[in-house]
Parts: sequence; structure tokens; C-alpha cells
Amino acid sequence: MAASSFPVTRPIAPVILGLIIAVIGAILAVGGAWLAALGGSLYYLLTGLAMIVAGTLLIRRRKAGGMLYILIFVATIVWALAEVGTDNWALVPRVIAPLVLLIATFLVLPVLSSSPNRWRLGIAASVVLVVVTAVTAILFDRADDVGPSSPLPQMASPGTDPAPMRAGADWPAYGGSYSARRFSPLAQITPDNVGSLKRVWAIHTGDLPSSDKIANTYGGENTPLKVGDNLYVCTPKNIVLSLDPATGRQRWRFDPRVPDAAIPYTAACRGVSYYAVASAPPAQPCATRLIFGTLDARLFAIDARTGARCQDFGRNGEVDTKIGMGHTPSGYVSINSPPTIIRNIVVTGHQVLDGQDRWAPSGAIRGFDAVTGKLRWAWDMMHPDWDGYPPQGQTWARGTPNMWTIASGDEALGLVYLPMGNAAADYYSSLRRPQERTFATSLVALDVTTGKPRWRFQAVRNDVWDYDFGAQATLVDWRGTPALVLPSKQGDVYVLDRRTGRPLTPVGELRVPQGGVEPKQRSATQPVSLWHTLRKRDLTERDMWGMSPIDQMICRIQFRKASYKGFYTPPESDRRSIEYPGYNGGTDWGGIAVDPRRGVIIANYNDMPNYVRLVPRAEANRKGWAPRDQARGEIGGAEGAGDPQAHTPYAIDVNAGWRLPWTGMLCKRPPYGGIRAIDMATGKTIWDRPLGQARTNGPFGIPSMLPFEIGTPNNGGAVVTAGGVIFIAAATDNLVRAIDLRTGKTLWTDKLPAGGQATPMTYAVGGKQFLVIAPGGHHFMETPVGDEVIAYALP
Repeated sequence: MAASSFPVTRPIAPVILGLIIAVIGAILAVGGAWLAALGGSLYYLLTGLAMIVAGTLLIRRRKAGGMLYILIFVATIVWALAEVGTDNWALVPRVIAPLVLLIATFLVLPVLSSSPNRWRLGIAASVVLVVVTAVTAILFDRADDVGPSSPLPQMASPGTDPAPMRAGADWPAYGGSYSARRFSPLAQITPDNVGSLKRVWAIHTGDLPSSDKIANTYGGENTPLKVGDNLYVCTPKNIVLSLDPATGRQRWRFDPRVPDAAIPYTAACRGVSYYAVASAPPAQPCATRLIFGTLDARLFAIDARTGARCQDFGRNGEVDTKIGMGHTPSGYVSINSPPTIIRNIVVTGHQVLDGQDRWAPSGAIRGFDAVTGKLRWAWDMMHPDWDGYPPQGQTWARGTPNMWTIASGDEALGLVYLPMGNAAADYYSSLRRPQERTFATSLVALDVTTGKPRWRFQAVRNDVWDYDFGAQATLVDWRGTPALVLPSKQGDVYVLDRRTGRPLTPVGELRVPQGGVEPKQRSATQPVSLWHTLRKRDLTERDMWGMSPIDQMICRIQFRKASYKGFYTPPESDRRSIEYPGYNGGTDWGGIAVDPRRGVIIANYNDMPNYVRLVPRAEANRKGWAPRDQARGEIGGAEGAGDPQAHTPYAIDVNAGWRLPWTGMLCKRPPYGGIRAIDMATGKTIWDRPLGQARTNGPFGIPSMLPFEIGTPNNGGAVVTAGGVIFIAAATDNLVRAIDLRTGKTLWTDKLPAGGQATPMTYAVGGKQFLVIAPGGHHFMETPVGDEVIAYALP
């Protein structure tokens, strides 16, 4: 048979590639036209049309299609650099997917050519792939992207911690002391030797979720205490363990038997509080005791030596803090933060489940006798004349702002500093009463002997952004004045005279956007710190992100469709609004750390928006959004994602972090979190860097395993030591880190068995310094749940 009679095989690869390019081009063209109509970038429309032409030519096996795509890629590079410069992570969605198609184009071009040297193009493509991979690795292989740094300051007078119990060989309070400095004077571990840290013991508490449903609520936020020869650990369901701090061996275990039904938004026990009865002989039962609250709102006192209930405290060692609150469905009222004990008064707030009902249980703050458990006073802002329990037949005022987080206190001044939340129904304000508007989203100083407010500092007027205070105020001496450093979710950092609440650093007034569903409720201005803020500039369309040009384009469309007028954009009902920073922005319950000797503040922070919409009541009812006690509501998930806000005209739907539902990726470009060193004397940044690697993050929930510092969301705080080392976990990469206080560089890491959304602590036994963390994971951060407590030390 003649050679000419054989059929000629036509290559299929160009057709397949052409179809891919043409389909992607069609998506970009349609979406790009929509974006352009909204006033957005023309790039996607023009590129989409060009890709349709290139794809059609390749389907017809025309070499010109490949050459056109090469020109499209070159134009894309020029556009990307013009938009975001050389920002590595910002270039990812603009360049990586087009680069993959470019390499495929290089590999296909040889089959479209009759040149005897056509396969050189394939070899060239391989070389390009290797070179691009190497260059990418070099660009991203930065263990820390630390900004410009300044020399560490040196305080002229660091001042004395006013707390009776201070960190040293012990760690006697959640924040090291009730001053909440999270500073240890221990210096055995230094930047020179921290790389030699090894695990010396690890134990399992046994507190793990009993079902998949409950797993969706667990959040291990505990910071252990160390006092004398005991280390005290509290698990998510309030089981307290005493361990040998040198070996981890369990000495005793106390289980208050909290039912699963009592779990609020998060099953968490941030810590317990230690108290020594001044007049008791050391050998007397409960001469030293642990006092702590539970998820079902009981307040316990147990013997610090044996774990036995203190019979002189309340009834059988416990007090029901729900007394006086009226109807409290399971899970609505909980205590997940350790109380603050000042002048023998146990001061506790409680968490009231967010977003359920405008008339949720009261946010009243209580002070109990540390020995007897008797109520000494209660502060109900709606009934300031009530000193104790409500009169018979009445309850504390419902729906008032609560303190769900941790207070700090000054024993000498007799003041306890309450970081207050918002009135019930965070995102609707028309039903708020004058007292709620006065005290919400404020730091309130209470006289611990009377329970009466001494002063207040309000950070947000008539808050509809869920910007409640989450962090403890940290007590310092500032230029010879007794002061406190107050960080906020908005990112503002204030320095106040802790005797009067008077700002010691400049506070300005920012004109803020108006409108929303309650235009007459919005303040024309809001206070902002002119001394230091962790907050970044306002968002623009160029800040939108994704894993490819398509999802980045979708985020750009969402950005253009939403209401966004900058910081403090009010929520709307007919469209989404962008809240930036979101409710997990700035500083949350992990607080800040302060090195008083060097005069340095260490603040880890989040940098993420929320995508928010007020949902009219009729629509919310159709969706089945109802309060948790009406059986339709489910616990777990992201806070605000379909919260009913019953007894108001609107429910709330919060897309926390502003994520795309199909990929799970965030619409804002990285970093999403960082850590910063601040000069306490001047408020100037010493260094700033992203916190958290991309290793456990990726599209569709698939870990990328990339060891590159992207700056992940983070919850939990840092500890700083006299040795010049910062210890922190917090990020979603499941790593605990040691960071050089001087430079911000990472000196050491260890992979944790679960998420490290807990603040570590440090202590000494027999002259050896230990670092301990309880990595329990966290449902909101989507990190693995665990039950270990891990100790590190030098060999």
C-alpha cells in the first residue's frame, strides 16, 4: 500500500488546550463585562475576549493561537506588576494559573510546527518550568517577612507590677499576674540557645468531643497556671487537672460534669484563678484554692492541693451565677474566662450567646466573696441602685452588655478593669437604652469594694460592628503615671491613666460613613487612636484575592456590588456591606504582651474583613433562622452566620473573613494576621511581620503544605521573657514559635498535634525554665482538636 493511503493523525493536544483556554476566556469575558459595568477593572473583559480568540485558533490547530496566548501572558505580567508591584502573595492569582497555561502552550506549540527544530520549544518549556519554579521558591522562601526594624528602646523606669502575685518561677494568673503583662523575668532561654528546646513531657487530658456535633464547638484556649509545685490545667469542658510541673504526672483531677447541652458558641476554658486565704493555716483545707467558672455558669472553688470542693464556698463548693437572671436556656449563659480576684473579691462576667435575642439574659457583673462565695455586689447598669440580688419577682435587666472576656485589676487602687461587650443583637441599635449606649464597647473601671463604676472609656459609639472589647487591659507605668495599655478589635491601641481613664496618648475623632438601615442612629464621628493602630489602610479592588483569575474576579465583583465606604461602613439589608477590619480583626482575647524592662509592646493581630448583611425578619423566618432554644438553631460554625437577632427587625448574616464558599479561600489578599513590636514610649513600630505559614491552608480545604509565611488568621496571645524571646502559637499552621524580640525573626518552631489557639506560659522548676502550651485546636479557626499539654525545656 502506498504511504499516501495511510490516514494522517491530527494532534489532539492543541484542541484540548484550546478548549480550556476558550472556556476560561468565556468565563472571564462574561464576568469581566459585569465587573466593568460596576466600574471595575477592564483587564478581565479584554483578557477573556483575547483568550477566546487564542483558544479558537488552537482548536483549529493554528500556531497563531499559541503565540497570541504568549502575548496575553506578557500583558498579564505587565498589568499585575502595575497593580500590586512585586508583592508575592498578591501576584499568585494574577500569575500562577496563567503561567500553567503558558507552560502547556509551550509544550503544545511543537506539534503545530513542521520545523525540524520544533522540539526545542518543548525543551525550552521544561527549562522555563524549572527556572520559574526556582525563582518562585526564592521569592517565597522567606522565613519571616519582617518590615524595617528599629533598635529596641530602654525604659528609664520600668515600674513595679502592682499585682500581689507576679510571674517568675511561677505563673500565678492567666496573664502572668492580674496586670496582664504576659511577661516573665526568666532569662535562661535566650535567642542563642532557644533552638535547642526539646519536648520534655506531654500528657493527654482525655477531654475530647463526644460526637461530631460537639467537635464543631471545641476551642482549646487554656493557659495553665503554675504555683509552687503544681501546674493547673483547665479543659474545654472545665475539667481541672493538677500536674507535676517538672514531669507532667497527674496529681489530681476535678470534673464538674458540664453537660454537652451547656456548650455555648465555643467549649472553652481559658483558665482558672488561684487564691490564698490570708488568715488560714497552710494545712487547712482550701487554705489555697482555685476559683473558676463553667460553661453552665457555675462558679467553683476547689482545694488547690487536693482538688476537693471547698465546703465553705457557696453550697458544696459552688455558686449558681444564673440566680437573678431569669429565664436562661441551656447554652445561653456561660463563664469561659478566669475571674479576677482583687481585695478578696471574685469578679466575674459571663458570656451571653451572641446574636440570638435582643432580650437575652443580663450582662450583669458580679463580685463574690473569695472565701464564702457570698454575693458582695452586682453591677446591673440598668439598676445602678441595686447592690445585691434583684428584688423578689424581678431579674437583672435583660439584653445588657456583658463581659465575656478577662478583666485585669489593680490591688492598690481597688479597681477592676472590665472590657465590655455590646448589648444583645450586635448589629441593630434602635432598641438600645441610654445606659447600654453609655457602657457598651467600653473599658469600665469598677470599684471592687462597691461594684460601682469609677470611670469608663468608650471606643465605639453605638456599635453595630461587633467591635466589643475582647482583650484584657495591660497595667504599666507610663512616664511615671500608673497607666494601662488597651488594644481593640479595630486595631487601635490606647494608653490611659488607670486611676481616671484619662487618655495619656492622643485620641482623635474620625468622620465615618453614614447611612445603613438606621441612618439616624449613626454617629458622625468615632474615636480613634492617634498614637498607634494595628489597622491597615482601607480596602480597594486591587486587594481582592483568590487562587486564580476567576475567583479573584468574582471577589472583585462582590467588592463592587457591596456597600463599602471605608472604616465603620454601616450594615445594610438590600445588599452586603464590607466591615474592615472584621470582628476578628485587631486584638482579641489573646491580648498583648509587654516587656516593661525594654519598654516594648508585643501585639499579634488579625487583618481580615467581614462580608455582612442584615436579613429582614420575614426572609430570616423563611430560612428557619431562630434562637437556639427554639430547636431550629444549631451551635457551632462561624459566629453571626445566620444569627436570628430575635425581637429586632433584622437577622444577621456574617461571612467571617469574607470567604468564597466553593474554594474556602479569603477574598482579601494576604497577610491575614501578623505580629508587631511597638515602642511603648513613642507608639512607633519597631518591627512588623506576618504570622503563620501557608502549610495547613489551601483551596477546598486541602492543605498546601507550603512552608511560606503567608500570615494566617490567629487567636491566642504571646508571652515575652527577660531572655529576649517571644513565644507564640495562635496561627492556623499548628506551630509554636520562638521569635527574637530584637529582630522579629523566628528562632525555633515545633509542630503541635492540634491547633495552638491558646497562649503559652513559662515557669521554672529547680532552676530549669519550662515553656508549656495546651494546643486544643479551635472550631472557628478550623484547626485540629486535641487534648495534649506539652512542656519544653533546654537539654
